[in-house]
Amino acid sequence: MEKRVTFKGLWLPLLLVFPQLVVTAVFFFYPAGQAVWQSLFIPDPFGLSMKFVGLGNFEYLFSNSYYRASFVTTAVFSILVTVVSMGVALYLAVLADRLIKGSGVYRTLLIWPYAVAPAVAGVLWLFMFNTRVGVVSWYLGQLGYDWNHVLNGDEAMGLIVVASAWGRISYNFLFFLAGLQAIPRSVIEAAAIDGARFWTRFRTIVWPLLSPTTFFLLVVNIVYAFFETFGVIHTITSGGPQQATTILVYKVFSDGFVSQDLGSSAAQSVILLAIVGVLTIVQFKFIERRVHY
Repeated sequence: MEKRVTFKGLWLPLLLVFPQLVVTAVFFFYPAGQAVWQSLFIPDPFGLSMKFVGLGNFEYLFSNSYYRASFVTTAVFSILVTVVSMGVALYLAVLADRLIKGSGVYRTLLIWPYAVAPAVAGVLWLFMFNTRVGVVSWYLGQLGYDWNHVLNGDEAMGLIVVASAWGRISYNFLFFLAGLQAIPRSVIEAAAIDGARFWTRFRTIVWPLLSPTTFFLLVVNIVYAFFETFGVIHTITSGGPQQATTILVYKVFSDGFVSQDLGSSAAQSVILLAIVGVLTIVQFKFIERRVHY
């Protein structure tokens, strides 16, 4: 028997929803509206005057080669972070889901990195790969490889990808493990009795049943790579060398707070918000069709 809660009037539902509406309006709609409004002007760095330029800020951005290059950098960075973090998390979740001695301890240890803030994670990886005192860079030097992410753009990109993915593996691991434990054991055991090997069971049974979890994590991790990796990039590379690690969200900060180009920074934030919104809509419209609920 299904129980439903019904409201006799309209005021009580509105009262219950009102706090969330206020938070959304104050911390999302108002800043977004301010960004759209400021993107139409070139303000004085001291906020004393504003000159209306219409779409001039957007025209300037798309004519700027550095800004166009940041699109490619953001795409490569987001794909690598998403694939690495989700792939490693799924592998660890499969291992932790198996009935082995001490599996609870392994799960606890795997969850710990999620408590580390992105900026702190960036500092940790920066110390390990520091060209002078880093432990990992020293061992690489002993093997004959001269590591220097300060001058090499590919090495800098690899380092921020690893640091960003490391901080996200624990989050993905939690959801993958919960999804694996929700799969009925009887179905997997029946396939094993029929002679299906591990990878066959995983490909035909486990992976399709994990598709809702995978789709959710795909959306969340792309948003994470676009927005929440700022602390990692700022502490490790500051967008360098030669803007090789300057993704869109970091360029918003760099142009707005460092260069004091507030109009261009506001236009970039509008473009970034539009890109993430379109990506989310595309994922729900096309990728979700392959999800089996």
